[in-house]
Amino acid sequence: MRIMVGLLRSEGGTLTVYGESPSAGHAARIGYMPQLSALYQELSVRENVDFFARMYGMSDRRLRNRSVEEAVDQVGLLERIADPVLNLSGGMRQRVSLAIALVHRPALLLLDEPTVGLDPDLRAVFWVRFRRMAESGTTIMISSHTMDDAAHCDRLAFLRDGKVIALDTPMALRAATGRSDASLEDAFLYFLGRSAD
Repeated sequence: MRIMVGLLRSEGGTLTVYGESPSAGHAARIGYMPQLSALYQELSVRENVDFFARMYGMSDRRLRNRSVEEAVDQVGLLERIADPVLNLSGGMRQRVSLAIALVHRPALLLLDEPTVGLDPDLRAVFWVRFRRMAESGTTIMISSHTMDDAAHCDRLAFLRDGKVIALDTPMALRAATGRSDASLEDAFLYFLGRSAD
């Protein structure tokens, strides 16, 4: 994901984003939520989201203020917009990180372990939001080790040691095991065994 955003250089292979090699210049079209938050603890929710909106190139102050409030509202933190991040729970900090990734309305959203550490009801809220965004045209790519998260995806790639060992819909991956009761964990183990042969 960091290569797609232009933060790391590839050591091999070919990757294009919007038909070009990845670069920091793509930032205006990509939203990125890293696994480890990059929040400034002493700044408020608004100040954090506004700072990153400016980094994404949003220079018009009125438009940026409206976008910041919309992004914070979208993650359900509008009532806490003036609070320092330091005073927020871990789940709320995850929501601020998501607001940062959404503030500039990206066409491509990259999320690294977006639901780790969230309680079940908040995870469900995140997935409802992700589904709505996907239905409205946003391409979302999620990295997760949690099979519950994987089950929400339209297409799923199993990776082992940086290599794709299977790629299809969650239903097709489960069906490939030949078992009607197979879970995604079963499917991963099945493809892991096949890749070892």
